[in-house]
Amino acid sequence: MSRAVDFQLTDDQKALKRGIRDVLEGRFGRDALRAAVDAADAAAAAADVDAGAVADALETLRLDRELWRALGDAGFFSLCVPESAGGVGLGLPEAVLAFEEAGRVLLPGPAVATFLAAGEVEGAAAGEVVVTAVDGGLVPWLAEADVVRGNAAGAVAVRSVDPLTPLHRVPDGPLAPTAAVLLLAAEQLGSAARTCEAAVQYAQDRQQFGGPVGRFQAVQHLCADMLVRAETARAAVYAAAVTGDPLEALGAKLLADDAAVRNARDCLQAHGGMGFTWESDVHLHLKRAWVRAGLGRTAARAEEELAAAL
Repeated sequence: MSRAVDFQLTDDQKALKRGIRDVLEGRFGRDALRAAVDAADAAAAAADVDAGAVADALETLRLDRELWRALGDAGFFSLCVPESAGGVGLGLPEAVLAFEEAGRVLLPGPAVATFLAAGEVEGAAAGEVVVTAVDGGLVPWLAEADVVRGNAAGAVAVRSVDPLTPLHRVPDGPLAPTAAVLLLAAEQLGSAARTCEAAVQYAQDRQQFGGPVGRFQAVQHLCADMLVRAETARAAVYAAAVTGDPLEALGAKLLADDAAVRNARDCLQAHGGMGFTWESDVHLHLKRAWVRAGLGRTAARAEEELAAAL
């Protein structure tokens, strides 16, 4: 006999989600995001246009260590570390909620790798040590990492479409563990939800022909499709966090990647010409979604693994 499962958040989980959002928005709000983007843009512009330009730009892009330590002080990295080891002692479902909020604000840095190393690498839980990991053939934030998990020998700097995610490519590398796949999916979910909210807000605020553009059916359908994608991905990500099943995590990553990329594109469309400007944050969500889609598992790899398991 089938049994219904309730995936509604508990009061404690809702409080955790609100608390993480407050910490992230307080420490990395929009002003901090734009300052980081401007700094990254200046670093890229300063690099000479030659064979070493990418590497030069990466060397000048710095992670905000003060922000990293603040997240450590807030318990962000130690959420799943046992209480006996000085952590919070929560589980993967709570970690997913935290990383959903990180995705909303486009938190820069190798947060997933640092989080997963918190119980094993001294200083990671406190945000004193930055950990990155070889994920397939890519390594984010390699130049700024204190610890690299996996073999990064032969790493070559590559130009990243996301100004806040410097990347290196390695000849080969291990695939990310299930928890990493799921946390990346949670970040994609947070971004998909945020761009949906941004599109709805703009449709309500932007006036055209004597009223808000949101009164037009085409815009309404666009926003409705964005909401469906985000909520479908949310159900899959939350369910996989509860079961911990590797295949369900792959399915959740596929849905979350699709929601993050397509929602960002539709958000651009809803904003019209304004969405394509550097001053708008929408393009930052699209670029980060593209990069995350290449981490954890690419869509092609996830589809092959899911097909093989049928």
